[in-house]
Amino acid sequence: MKTIFVFLATGFEEIEALTPVDVLKRAGLSVQTVSVMDEQIVLGAHGVPVVADKMFEEIVSEDAEMILLPGGLPGATNLDEHQGLGRLIMSFAEAGKPLAAICAAPLVLGKRGLLVGKKATCYPGFESYLEGAEYTANLVEVDGNFITGKGPGAAMEFAFAIVKKYCGIDKVQELKQGMMIEA
Repeated sequence: MKTIFVFLATGFEEIEALTPVDVLKRAGLSVQTVSVMDEQIVLGAHGVPVVADKMFEEIVSEDAEMILLPGGLPGATNLDEHQGLGRLIMSFAEAGKPLAAICAAPLVLGKRGLLVGKKATCYPGFESYLEGAEYTANLVEVDGNFITGKGPGAAMEFAFAIVKKYCGIDKVQELKQGMMIEA
């Protein structure tokens, strides 16, 4: 299986990046964190330093199965401003490949016109960036190849939505049971 890339930029929301990484790895999926900054150690919004698996320049786009964008500020705006990531996102969209974003990060997709006609959610106050989307305010929204999450409290369900896409509902139930989460 190809790899799910979780992109990290200074100011990312730690729970929105690390919860999916943990849950997806528990499901047996290939996951790598990728720094879009000038350093491999990326500082989260709450001061937690995370050592990314790779630098953006080291990734091979053909190895990517999914792009996952955690929110947080200024993490989401830093992701939005990275030109190489922007080009990668657009190539994924054109190829119909999966894109996931949570909290403020759906703005990266919305500002590129990728959510037009799609159901989407995001952190309250960022709806205006979801150009042409049907904002639902749900914890998690799955519409076609797009998975969006509302915020930090949605991180676990956001991760489970990705697991369900790749491994099915039985794997989600197995993980919930093993993690002591009421199904």
